[in-house]
Amino acid sequence: MDKKNLFWMFGTLQTLTLGAIIYLVFRSLNMIAGVSTIGHDTQIVLSVLFPLFLLITEYMIYSKD
Repeated sequence: MDKKNLFWMFGTLQTLTLGAIIYLVFRSLNMIAGVSTIGHDTQIVLSVLFPLFLLITEYMIYSKD
Protein backbone atom coordinates (compact mmCIF):
# COMPACT_ATOMS: atom_id res chain seq x y z
CA MET A 1 0.00 0.00 0.00
CA ASP A 2 1.03 3.55 -0.68
CA LYS A 3 1.88 5.81 2.29
CA LYS A 4 -0.73 8.31 1.21
CA ASN A 5 -3.45 5.65 1.16
CA LEU A 6 -2.44 4.51 4.65
CA PHE A 7 -2.60 8.10 5.88
CA TRP A 8 -6.12 8.57 4.52
CA MET A 9 -7.30 5.21 5.83
CA PHE A 10 -6.04 5.72 9.37
CA GLY A 11 -6.74 9.46 9.34
CA THR A 12 -10.37 8.82 8.46
CA LEU A 13 -10.62 6.13 11.12
CA GLN A 14 -9.09 8.50 13.69
CA THR A 15 -11.44 11.32 12.70
CA LEU A 16 -14.55 9.16 12.93
CA THR A 17 -13.48 7.69 16.27
CA LEU A 18 -12.67 11.09 17.77
CA GLY A 19 -15.99 12.51 16.54
CA ALA A 20 -17.89 9.61 18.10
CA ILE A 21 -16.04 10.00 21.40
CA ILE A 22 -16.75 13.74 21.56
CA TYR A 23 -20.41 13.15 20.72
CA LEU A 24 -20.79 10.43 23.36
CA VAL A 25 -19.01 12.46 26.06
CA PHE A 26 -21.33 15.43 25.60
CA ARG A 27 -24.35 13.12 25.39
CA SER A 28 -23.42 11.42 28.65
CA LEU A 29 -22.83 14.80 30.31
CA ASN A 30 -26.34 15.84 29.29
CA MET A 31 -27.75 12.61 30.69
CA ILE A 32 -25.85 12.88 33.98
CA ALA A 33 -26.74 16.52 34.55
CA GLY A 34 -30.37 15.94 33.71
CA VAL A 35 -30.43 19.22 31.81
CA SER A 36 -28.90 20.15 28.50
CA THR A 37 -25.37 21.42 29.09
CA ILE A 38 -24.98 22.27 25.40
CA GLY A 39 -27.53 22.07 22.62
CA HIS A 40 -27.78 19.09 20.30
CA ASP A 41 -26.78 21.18 17.29
CA THR A 42 -23.64 22.45 19.06
CA GLN A 43 -22.83 18.89 20.07
CA ILE A 44 -22.96 17.75 16.45
CA VAL A 45 -20.96 20.74 15.20
CA LEU A 46 -18.19 20.11 17.75
CA SER A 47 -18.20 16.40 16.96
CA VAL A 48 -17.68 17.10 13.25
CA LEU A 49 -15.59 20.26 13.02
CA PHE A 50 -12.93 19.54 15.64
CA PRO A 51 -11.90 16.12 14.21
CA LEU A 52 -12.10 17.50 10.66
CA PHE A 53 -9.85 20.44 11.60
CA LEU A 54 -7.43 17.98 13.20
CA LEU A 55 -7.37 15.83 10.04
CA ILE A 56 -6.69 18.85 7.83
CA THR A 57 -3.90 20.01 10.15
CA GLU A 58 -2.33 16.55 10.18
CA TYR A 59 -2.52 16.37 6.39
CA MET A 60 -0.80 19.74 6.05
CA ILE A 61 1.99 18.54 8.34
CA TYR A 62 2.21 15.16 6.59
CA SER A 63 2.30 16.58 3.06
CA LYS A 64 4.99 19.14 3.90
CA ASP A 65 8.31 18.03 2.47
